[in-house]
Amino acid sequence: MKITDIRLEHRETVLDPPCHAAWDPEPRTRFDATIVRVETDEGVVGVGSGDTMAGFDSYRELFLGTDPLATELQVRRIESIGFHAGRFWPLESALWDIVGQVAGLPVATLFGGVTDRVPVYASWCSEQPPGRRAEDAHRLVEDGIRAVKIRAHPRRLRQGVAAVAAVREAVGDRLDIMVDLNQAWRMGGDVTEPLELAEVRRVVRRLAEYEVAWVEEPLPYADVDGHRLLRADNPGVRIAAGEMLDSLPQTLALLEADALDVYQADVVLALGMTRSRQLAEAARARHRRFTPHTWTNGLGLLANLHVAAGVGAGPYLEFPDDPAGGWTPERRDFLLAEPLRPDPDGMLVVPEAPGLGAVLA
Repeated sequence: MKITDIRLEHRETVLDPPCHAAWDPEPRTRFDATIVRVETDEGVVGVGSGDTMAGFDSYRELFLGTDPLATELQVRRIESIGFHAGRFWPLESALWDIVGQVAGLPVATLFGGVTDRVPVYASWCSEQPPGRRAEDAHRLVEDGIRAVKIRAHPRRLRQGVAAVAAVREAVGDRLDIMVDLNQAWRMGGDVTEPLELAEVRRVVRRLAEYEVAWVEEPLPYADVDGHRLLRADNPGVRIAAGEMLDSLPQTLALLEADALDVYQADVVLALGMTRSRQLAEAARARHRRFTPHTWTNGLGLLANLHVAAGVGAGPYLEFPDDPAGGWTPERRDFLLAEPLRPDPDGMLVVPEAPGLGAVLA
């Protein structure tokens, strides 16, 4: 089998009302997505999405005529380009879609088949008053969701902590609570300085009073010692990070330094599917957890689901869903014929179809 063409299709949907993401200085009024279609000489077509694929046209020829089933060689090609250009991991997910179709199996099975469903946590993107978050938490419990992630903006920590307190008081131990400080990276053009370590130590200690399951991205990635100190300060609170780290050696160095409890590389934005599986296995050997970031679109969420189910990630998979902030499954999954939704038990089920199982709109 040979690759005959790789086509990029750019789509967008208007967000009216806008989406208010805590990490974005400007409300989002549109949502862009790029579909990667890999065509072969045997008529099998794979699809993927996630990163924008900006700049890929200059490198398309490197893949034409090559074997889409030679996944390790293809990953090495993508990595070699990443040094010079962008993160082209949606291409890898399209290739795995082809491999699954050829094998007649879901990609999750090819990645280990530990499970065919993963419990999700509702990932809220916006800052809301504590009372509204208490109401939202009740609805999650009614819908069978077992966990939620709350954004605490570094410049408005009192409001974020108050939202955590309100959710804990509203639903008790019926929801696990995670908190995201969004300190590890910035949107383009955002030059806001991260909080200093002393302030982060103070807020993590405060959050520990509410028995949060983890605190996410509390520091820039390079502050390895700071991450270790936060773990030592708060032995009952996990520290999570790594969603945008695009270097497997750098990520494994964090594991070697025992800097984190939870590793979160996104398979269509950061490390790709193959390298994320390697990270997951390495983390498991150290008795640490892997659960990927999934904040792209429905196709990106599917790719992360397959890897997570294949390797037995957990304890939860991120499920971006925050109607209060203008983010819903319908908006997130506008590329798909039907939005992805958890079942009544709060589980996201792997499609039974071969490959990724995506049905595009």
